[in-house]
Amino acid sequence: MKNEKQIDVLNKLIEINNDRIEGYETASEETKEPDLKELFSRLSETSVKCKEDLISEVFRLGGEPTEGTRTSGKFFRAWMDIKTSLAGNDRKAILSSCEFGEDVAVATYANVQKNNTEDLNADQMGMVILQHQQIKADHDEVKSLRDELVDAEK
Repeated sequence: MKNEKQIDVLNKLIEINNDRIEGYETASEETKEPDLKELFSRLSETSVKCKEDLISEVFRLGGEPTEGTRTSGKFFRAWMDIKTSLAGNDRKAILSSCEFGEDVAVATYANVQKNNTEDLNADQMGMVILQHQQIKADHDEVKSLRDELVDAEK
């Protein structure tokens, strides 16, 4: 397939967005704190929008968008840690787990920008850069909330 490399790269980003959506849906279902429910819903929506744009591009290229997640490795365990943290209703632990997941998402986008510049055209790279900025803003919000709790303990 002519566009195979582009489709593979875009599907990697679809996977990381699927991970974020699944992780934040789990977190939202498990927490009883209304402000965290709202935050997790909003962060999930970022990935829903990113995923929709990526899927459209994969279809445009004649490919099949992935429906899976990266269910192996550190990222999956981090999201599972969220559920454990929520069971104890430990706000700092919940936000720390979310931040770890966000670190992986931000790194995935950064790696695509660094290692796949020749695989994506200018429009696709522009979309990746914009989505990276949105995901990074979400990451920074989670980190800031977590940092506030750490500072309050000092």
